Amino acid sequence: MNLPLLVAGAGIGGLGAALALARQGQAVTVLEQAPAFGEIGAGLQLGPNAVRVLADWGLLPALREAAAFPEALRVRDARSGRSLGQLTLGEAAVARHGQAYACLHRADLHALLQRAVAQEACVSWRLGARAESWRPSGPSGPGVSLTLASGDQLAGQALIGCDGLWSRVRQGGFDAAPPRRTGHLAYRGLIPVAALPAAMRDPAVGVWLGPRLHVVHYPVRRGEAFNLVAVVQGEAGGLEASSWSQPAEAGELRAALGPVAGPLADWLAAVPGWTRWVLHDRDPLRGPADMARGAVALLGDAAHPMRPYLAQGAAMALEDAWVLGHLARGATAADWPERFARYAQARWARNARVQRRSRRNGRIFHASGLLRLGRDTAMGVLGERLLDNPWLYAGPGAPPRPASANP
Repeated sequence: MNLPLLVAGAGIGGLGAALALARQGQAVTVLEQAPAFGEIGAGLQLGPNAVRVLADWGLLPALREAAAFPEALRVRDARSGRSLGQLTLGEAAVARHGQAYACLHRADLHALLQRAVAQEACVSWRLGARAESWRPSGPSGPGVSLTLASGDQLAGQALIGCDGLWSRVRQGGFDAAPPRRTGHLAYRGLIPVAALPAAMRDPAVGVWLGPRLHVVHYPVRRGEAFNLVAVVQGEAGGLEASSWSQPAEAGELRAALGPVAGPLADWLAAVPGWTRWVLHDRDPLRGPADMARGAVALLGDAAHPMRPYLAQGAAMALEDAWVLGHLARGATAADWPERFARYAQARWARNARVQRRSRRNGRIFHASGLLRLGRDTAMGVLGERLLDNPWLYAGPGAPPRPASANP
């Protein structure tokens, strides 16, 4: 009997991996610890590199039905409201990078990926199935034996850990150390566009920068709502580390932000309810062994969690899945260690660069003193050249096809 590939986690990375592998004829079993899929998380931004992956999978029409496509990114000072810089998006982004810049709710991206995976006959699902530990199958043959939290054991040709920041797959054979608190807290809210005056319905990404803080808002759900995220530096104060949905009070956020410009205060006042979470990360990847070992590979946040200051967490997971799919054609159980090694070699340096750049952006966003002055001056002088990221939005190159793959 041919064993399936085991994909631990049915988030954006796990669904992307399942789709990419199934499209190469691989049998996949997706394991998700939640008993049912639900609307979790927050809004997200997808640069042209991520949109290019979705387009290659034939999902651009579904994306257009779910997303908003902002016309610009506008950066302002959080205290004074002064304009610092702007990057033109919309059709200009398509002309520069070949694909659009999109914003959407995480649940909407998850839903469109789930619908695509559901059309693949070689994918099966197990909900309420949390990966607990794994081991190589042993001398009897290639593959992996996975134990679930329920005690059930599953056998697979290989295992892809897509189980997020607190990955059990990672703990089982890569790095048992827990993620590290960054000292940053994120507050998020969703605003129906009908609740906003016309002057605040600008279809743009708004970024507000201040000492030890920044705020971002952008349209989602075809422009029917705006997602707003405020990030402040401070102690977590006993917050549950792994939760996405802890309620927060508006007064608590206002106290953490301090005085802000009137237009930003209007945005904050428009949020009907807040949740907050503690931001964690890990050090940037050091080499391919941090992403794959034998018949086990890590993908997305399980491999390379990153701070949100480059808006690339979901995009890097989708890129990982896309590259893995390119390497999956014709693979059998004995091939996966070699295919995973190629995958890790193709992905680790780019992911590490994005992790480092995200950290650096956080320091620049939250700067004070001379660094803040230099940042503002550079944006004024360099304009769009400073805010654009052509190296990033060009996307990953397809890895060389393994010699053992069928033509």
